[in-house]
Amino acid sequence: MIELTQKVDTADEPITTLTLPLDKRIKCRLRVTLDDGSDAGLFLPRGTTLKDGDRLSTADGRIILVKAAEETVSNVISDDPHLLARACYHLGNRHVSIQIERDRVSYLHDHVLDDMLRGLGLEVTVSQSPFEPEPGAYGGSADKAHSHSHGHHHH
Repeated sequence: MIELTQKVDTADEPITTLTLPLDKRIKCRLRVTLDDGSDAGLFLPRGTTLKDGDRLSTADGRIILVKAAEETVSNVISDDPHLLARACYHLGNRHVSIQIERDRVSYLHDHVLDDMLRGLGLEVTVSQSPFEPEPGAYGGSADKAHSHSHGHHHH
């Protein structure tokens, strides 16, 4: 098994790629299959979040390129900044991980959230695409787990 032990900043040519959805890219210890079929294990520092384009190094210096897998995401597209801000507010109030772009907000597909946003007057579409949510104000992963204090309690 190939051991992937650290993220590296290098332009060295990767030997293969590793395509993972978000829920796997936020794990630091995980058995994975590289895109070439090789077995590998992630042994990364706690709190590491992998993003599309990151490069991982093996113990012997080989490079693996990380790719974000396509996932089912809901997209809210609008040229109205106020409506997009309302979408971000209501999704954030529910602790939903979101990807924010200039004219779009995306989140992992959830029909209940889709209906809520449609109720606010927004159009929601569903697509297959890589999902790269905001990392959060505390610099952690996009995971929904909360281990910090931010002024309110979770019930």
